[in-house]
This record gives sequence, C-alpha cells and structure tokens, in this order.
Amino acid sequence: MTDSTAELTATDIEQRIGEFLEARTKKSWEPEVDLFASGAVSSLFAMELVVFVESTFDVAVEGSDLALDNFRTLRRMSALVTRLRGSGGEGA
Repeated sequence: MTDSTAELTATDIEQRIGEFLEARTKKSWEPEVDLFASGAVSSLFAMELVVFVESTFDVAVEGSDLALDNFRTLRRMSALVTRLRGSGGEGA
C-alpha cells in the first residue's frame, strides 16, 4: 500500500471512487445507487473501474472479486477495497 492510501477510511475510499465516477459521467452519485441499473455505467466501463480501483488503492481484484456486483454501487466498491486491503496482510 502506498503512503497516500495507507490510512484511508471506507468513506475516503467511497469519496475517491465517487470523484472518479463524477469526472467520467458528469454526474454525482449517491453511495447506494445501482450504477448499472441507472444506465450510466456499462460492463466495459466496469473494467475501467477495476483498473482505477487497483491502481488507486494498490489492490488486486481477481477471480470472484471481479463480479459486477462488487462494482454496482459506490458503497460496494468501497467495501471491496476495504476487504482487499485488510486481507493484504497488514500484520502479516
């Protein structure tokens, strides 16, 4: 984890992802809005989200974590990042 992301809270993570989405879609998003159901995010854009999440938060999204459900809302993406960062072995 880089120093700039080491101390981020779930709210900070949600905010950073929200800023990325807002820049790309020109719309602000509530944490629980289904981005895919809204029509604003396609499965192709979901791959951009994966790359953004991986590069910004220094995590690897692989296997079952690549499910669209993990990228459906800001809250779910934040939870995914938080979980992946925790399993990265901060004490390992």
